[in-house]
Amino acid sequence: MPKIKKLKYISLFSGAGLGCFGFKQEGFECVATVEIMEKRLKFQKFNNKCKFESGYIGDDISYSSTKKKINTELDKWSICKQNPLNVLIATPPCQGMSVANHKKGNELIRNSLIVESIKWVMEIQPKFFVFENVRSFLKTPCTDIDGENRKIGEAIELNLSGKYNILPTIINFKYYGCPSSRTRTIVLGVRKDLKEVTPYDILPAFNENTLTLRNTIGHLKPLENMGDISSEDIYHNFKNYSPAMLDWIRNIKEGESSFDNEDPEKIPHKKNGPLMIFNANKNGDKYRRQYWDKVAPCIHTRNDIISSQNTIHPKDNRVFSIREVMLMMSIPNNFSWTDTSFEELNRLSLSEKKSFLTQNEMTIRHSLGEGVPTIIFQQIAKKIKQYLDTRPLDLTIIKKIIEKFNLKDPGILHQFIIDKVGDHSYASLSKIAELANTERTDNAAYYTRQDICYSIVNELPSAQKHKIFRILEPSIGVGNFLPLLIEKYRHVGQVIIDVVDIDSNSLKTFSLLNQSLNIPHNFKINVINDDFLLHHFENKYDLVIGNPPYKKLTLTNSKLDEYKRKAFNYDTNNVFSFFIEKALRLGNIVALIAPKSLISTPEFNKTRYLLQSKNILKIVDYGEDGFKGVKIETISLIISSKPKKPYNRIKIESYITKQVYFKDQEYVTSDKFPYWLLYRNEFFDTVSCRLKFNVFSAFRDRQIKKVHTKSQGKIRVLKSRNIASNKIVNIDQYDCYVDDTSNLTVAKYINHEHAILIPNLTYNPRACFLPKETITDGSVAILTIKNGNRKITESDLQYYSTAEYKKFYTIARNYGTRSLNIDKNSVFFFGILQQ
Repeated sequence: MPKIKKLKYISLFSGAGLGCFGFKQEGFECVATVEIMEKRLKFQKFNNKCKFESGYIGDDISYSSTKKKINTELDKWSICKQNPLNVLIATPPCQGMSVANHKKGNELIRNSLIVESIKWVMEIQPKFFVFENVRSFLKTPCTDIDGENRKIGEAIELNLSGKYNILPTIINFKYYGCPSSRTRTIVLGVRKDLKEVTPYDILPAFNENTLTLRNTIGHLKPLENMGDISSEDIYHNFKNYSPAMLDWIRNIKEGESSFDNEDPEKIPHKKNGPLMIFNANKNGDKYRRQYWDKVAPCIHTRNDIISSQNTIHPKDNRVFSIREVMLMMSIPNNFSWTDTSFEELNRLSLSEKKSFLTQNEMTIRHSLGEGVPTIIFQQIAKKIKQYLDTRPLDLTIIKKIIEKFNLKDPGILHQFIIDKVGDHSYASLSKIAELANTERTDNAAYYTRQDICYSIVNELPSAQKHKIFRILEPSIGVGNFLPLLIEKYRHVGQVIIDVVDIDSNSLKTFSLLNQSLNIPHNFKINVINDDFLLHHFENKYDLVIGNPPYKKLTLTNSKLDEYKRKAFNYDTNNVFSFFIEKALRLGNIVALIAPKSLISTPEFNKTRYLLQSKNILKIVDYGEDGFKGVKIETISLIISSKPKKPYNRIKIESYITKQVYFKDQEYVTSDKFPYWLLYRNEFFDTVSCRLKFNVFSAFRDRQIKKVHTKSQGKIRVLKSRNIASNKIVNIDQYDCYVDDTSNLTVAKYINHEHAILIPNLTYNPRACFLPKETITDGSVAILTIKNGNRKITESDLQYYSTAEYKKFYTIARNYGTRSLNIDKNSVFFFGILQQ
């Protein structure tokens, strides 16, 4: 039996290790834990968090010596690219984050400790990362890596979202398994090379049925007298306070505050001689008795005094005991606050117990108030472990399953889904279903991975202010976007989703797959079996989202004329273009996956013109990573259908360069160039200033096939590998010829004086003049000079082979790999140096 690898994590700003204890419970090994406060680090040692003593690092994380210690531990565990860290956890101190607009210099530096966490994620590149902090965390300013002051949320996005799918979310832990109210920011990151997993997949499960305080601590014995300590549990104790305060809280009922007392003597106050000075009641939650049958309150740092926020027991005249606070924070009973066993502590005399509490209670309580509930991190750990233990099915396995069970038969497929709903994840079942679809070729339907769907859904508007939010998915297939749409919009009043597909079998599959989803009661799904392009819709939509088909219709297709009747771009027969135009007419926000050719080819010139008249919010360039097994480059777009704002900025995310950045829409879609330039930058602009563009026309003849050529003949046929810089390369068993060119369009270029040859599908441009008595096949473009341009020299052609031009050309072709045809748009960029 193969040895199971231990899952490993690092914890930064780890406090007493309360949250991390959840990772320990799920079998994770702690490589290193960094906590500057030695008292809190000791608590972690008491719980044997790290395998090696050197893993406990009690230093300032910003020191180079601390970084060296962390790296030593990483080396000790052989953490590297081939053996990556599974999880990095960071819960930086939250002082100075409560009022974002009133920062002192030292607070800005303190808040910048999160930047140390960002740096470690960038350096180690763990598979997952988890940040937790206060509600205002993301909006708080920090000093970023580049020295610029920006909001923490922006710093995380700019530095990490190129390599990670990131979910920043503000949640109340009471809906996620914690027995007390605690609104916090959680930032979850999933490395993009991990397929079929999104941050939503590792977020603790939402449950609107919350636990009450009675559910949580009601089983514990009452403590009626100051100084009482339960004989069964040293941590269930009545903490002393000034006896004068007892009358302030003695008679208040659940939900009442001492400030509600009618007797002035029982209202919190101080006396200055005969003067009675009443305490301030700023937050309205001080000296307040809690409710038995409501969720427990948020645990704060000062949970030890009755004057703090929501600290008074529902019945007893005291603050909550340590054990009660532990239960409210979901800290397990087996968590140790000392190296003395729990049984030994309970055997101590009363005076010894009091001495122990005097020495330790405040540190314990403060640690609880500033910690992360164990149940929250434990759920995250469990979900990460489940994913890493059961990796998604790959294409090879799925094809074998389809073949073994004959799943190309719709009826058999549907029964298979019914039988296997509990055995496979939604992602696996939908992948099997999509690939088993016998109509796949005709409908141009392809499976969209969950991580690809996430890159779109994560950027959609929150819709929190909508009472009703309407969504249209125009080509639903088996419904790959639905699980993420549910997570995104589960808190909206009502969500109505209209799903459309021309294939009734796909819709049946979609309905069966939905049985494996926990669809909230506020979601209503309407199924429409029709042709989206011809269907009449009564409603407009807040969002249109999907992965519409990409296929060209032949002139014999009876629907083509109908589709084109309302089309703005009637130059294309590609059904995708018609989908995007109708989506823009129906939706306020349109989010679609598209072929990358949309941003550059002449076929979509008019479509781009239409799109750039709107507000383009985001473009993701997946390159070839979007659809495995399909030789196509893809992008996704999120567009507001409202007229374009003057200075709209596009968020551009590249799976190719692993970067995220923002650019002005006018800059990316500038009419100075024939198409959109996602990667345009200062270097590109500098080179552009030195070149004269739009010099050539391009021609390619795709008539010549291998069957038409032979190894000897009258006219040589040049192919892409024959082309070098200013010369032709002879290649044995590759070179070919034809005898007759009378039926070939390319024959008109034979012995053309100034024709230039450039390989077609290449990111390694090179050029030479067309030799006499030669022609080319479709792998080579023939360029001819437009009227009014100067004579081209070998020096001009030599420039195309320089490192500078290759870099420029890569940007000009949007880092393409397959969408590299030299056509009447892309030939524009073969400029000549201005003299």
